Order: sequence, then structure tokens, then C-alpha cells
Amino acid sequence: MTEVRLHIYDTNSGSDKTNTTILQINKIFKDGIGLGGIFHSAVQVCGEEEWSFGFCEHGSGVFSCPSGKNLMYAYCESMVLGRINFSKFKVNQILQELSSEWPGSSYDLSKNCNHFCDEFCERFGVQKLPGWVNRFANAGDAAIEISETTALRASDHSSVNDHKIN
Repeated sequence: MTEVRLHIYDTNSGSDKTNTTILQINKIFKDGIGLGGIFHSAVQVCGEEEWSFGFCEHGSGVFSCPSGKNLMYAYCESMVLGRINFSKFKVNQILQELSSEWPGSSYDLSKNCNHFCDEFCERFGVQKLPGWVNRFANAGDAAIEISETTALRASDHSSVNDHKIN
């Protein structure tokens, strides 16, 4: 049986000030009150590489790096999500499928590295990521959806008023 391990990182923005803020948010909201934070995740299975998803303009957003050593983020922790009895061939087949289904240009709050890891784990039949890992991205996505819906309703309302017969 092969372990399916989730690696979790604090996200990194490229700005020291923003990174410090993210670390503080993660410490307070995840460690302090257990709600979650702003995290990057990757899945390790059958080897020393971890697999994740990120933005790129062309091609697949699926990528790998040595487990626990993604230099773009600050490593936090790892956890075992389950065990599988898949051959390396089957794991590679799943990765090839995901690579074609997850183009890098589709990366956003509603399709991010955590969603990718959930999908990857679902294909193995192991548990999904703990809810706290992607809670802030899900909340942000919901807020964007609500604001877009509100803007559309306001637009529809104003166009109806613009065309009233007096």
C-alpha cells in the first residue's frame, strides 16, 4: 500500500510585507481559532515528488517538485490522507488525465491548487483535504460570485428603468 500525503504551505506573494500578513492571518485563523487561512497544497504519491496546480499562460498547470520543498511557498505541515494500492502506471495515467483537464490558464479562486489536490485525492478514493485548507479561497470565490450577481441585478434593474414608458 502506498501513502497519499498532503503537503501544506503558507502562500507567498513576492512581497515581504504581504507574506508577513499572510503568515499572521494563517496563524490566527488556523492555529488560533481553527477556521483556516491562505494555503498552497500538493499531493505526494508513489515517489519523492509532490504534485500540484498553478497558473501558466500555455499548457497544463499541473507540476511537480520535490516533496516539501516547493521554493515558492513556506512549508507548514503534511498529513496522510489515505493509502492506495495503485501501480505507478495507474498513478501516471491519472496525472496525464489531470494534466489535460487542468490548463494553467484556468487557475483562479474557484479552480486552484487545493481544488486540484481534492480532485487528485478523489481519483484515488482517499479522503479529501480538510476544509480549513481552502476555506478562505472558497469564501473569496463566494464573495466574488455574490458581487457579480448583485452587479448583474443592478444592471438589469437600471436597464428596465431606462426603458420605462412614461
